[in-house]
Amino acid sequence: MFNLIKSLFDICQLKKAPQDLPHSINLLKIVLIANLLVNFLQSNLSIYWFSALLKAVVGVLLIGGFGWISLFFSRKMPRFYQTTTALLGTDTLIGVFMLPVIATMSLGQGGTLAFLLMIALIIWYWIITGHIMRNALEESLSFGLGLAFLYLLVSYWVTAVIVS
Repeated sequence: MFNLIKSLFDICQLKKAPQDLPHSINLLKIVLIANLLVNFLQSNLSIYWFSALLKAVVGVLLIGGFGWISLFFSRKMPRFYQTTTALLGTDTLIGVFMLPVIATMSLGQGGTLAFLLMIALIIWYWIITGHIMRNALEESLSFGLGLAFLYLLVSYWVTAVIVS
């Protein structure tokens, strides 16, 4: 487990790529459960528990669908487990860092500093997602960042529609 967390941190620091993770469905399941838990905790700070659970499930489906569609059209489906594990795992790590910021903001505290920290974490997540997609699809970083930006826009829009 420690090696997985270390590898995910290395991906977050852009030192490793998704192909450095083991090709394992069991690892994907573990990361998926962790992602559901962290995203549920994030959302449950500000919305009703059922909506938070729905938002967490939809988030996992969006990440999995994003990975699947991107890899399918690039004809690189054998990389699905590693890419999705990397996407879910890094989303979970960033989510852990976001928990105290979201908690502070939901209490009406923190002000500008909390807002700026949240923006910085979102930008970092965008860069990480672009890095993962660049490596998974063997494309340029600008292509990966563009794809990641499109994913972020769609995912924020879908979760906003579901929660409201």
